Amino acid sequence: MVKDRHQLEVIESRQLEHLRVFHDVARALTGSLELEEILGTIMEKMARFFGPERWSLLLVDHSAQELNFAIAVGENSKSLQGMKVRMGEGVAGWVAATGNPLVVPDVSLDPKWSAYSKAHPELNIQSIACVPIRSGGRTLGVIQLLNTKLDLLSEYSVSFLRILCDYAAIAIQNSNSMTLIQELTITDDCTGLFNARHLYSMLTDEVARRGVFSLMFFDLDRFKQVNDTHGHQIGSLLLAEVGGLMKRVLGPENASFRYGGDEFVALMPRLTKKQATALTNKLWAELRGARFLEGAGLSLQLSGSFGLATFPDDAMSVTEIIKASDKMMYAAKVRRDFVAIKGVTAETEATSAIGATLAEGTGPSPLPA
Repeated sequence: MVKDRHQLEVIESRQLEHLRVFHDVARALTGSLELEEILGTIMEKMARFFGPERWSLLLVDHSAQELNFAIAVGENSKSLQGMKVRMGEGVAGWVAATGNPLVVPDVSLDPKWSAYSKAHPELNIQSIACVPIRSGGRTLGVIQLLNTKLDLLSEYSVSFLRILCDYAAIAIQNSNSMTLIQELTITDDCTGLFNARHLYSMLTDEVARRGVFSLMFFDLDRFKQVNDTHGHQIGSLLLAEVGGLMKRVLGPENASFRYGGDEFVALMPRLTKKQATALTNKLWAELRGARFLEGAGLSLQLSGSFGLATFPDDAMSVTEIIKASDKMMYAAKVRRDFVAIKGVTAETEATSAIGATLAEGTGPSPLPA
């Protein structure tokens, strides 16, 4: 009786501890949207319960078919930072690929994992507990515990591990949803470029940084003719193709935006006027040289009017830098130059064309060639 009572007290104590763990994790889930913070809380509770020598949490990158170490604690954990594991490879890769948990209390008794352990003596694997984090039939990641102190064949222990994995899945899904929502709020539906709202946010950050940057405005010449001749659906497809051209030419280090209508903007951090002018020349040439809407049975040529301003030479605030580049764009449109820049002094109102061989071109009409 005394022995039974003692076992009951131990079980009740463990269950109470588990309830505390679940409460702490649930509180983390509802109190924070930071994925790293929530996963850190989950892994901390898990490590305290199972006492592994080494433990890690890996997230699945489905597009690359590999896992990335999000959290790693224990011996040689620093060496794991930035490492990737191919799907199907090793313990974590096998669990991610199959979606099945792997619990091996003693690898010396399992031929497959005994051979794996001997092939990787640097890991010093004695026991394995690796459980997939799944949601909606997909594996989002895996939690891996090596050399734990508890009997991992215990059904109760594995259930506890699974529940914590469910919490991790909720955190990852919440984070993915928040990322998607954020992307939708800053992205233009038609072109896939950033929208004007995000332009103002990024410009505010750039002005606060007080470093050099350039802002380029351009719009398409005679775009209304495309809509009038071919309809607004074709016009939208054209804008999307122009957006794709922008991203390809300007590269990921420069941000591309659809400002509205057929107006586009490029934010070029750390580029001086000379550097930004060269890149603008390149975009202008690529725009004129490309054929658009060939997939829709058309082959349109385009031209555009470009304006360029540089911080802090031409403006000292968000509003001023937008006005300066926008004004130069309209000056270029009136003069039929390919691009205009604001003078290097704030008092100068004059504009000048950039590129002697390009200044005279008026650009072809955006009609089928």
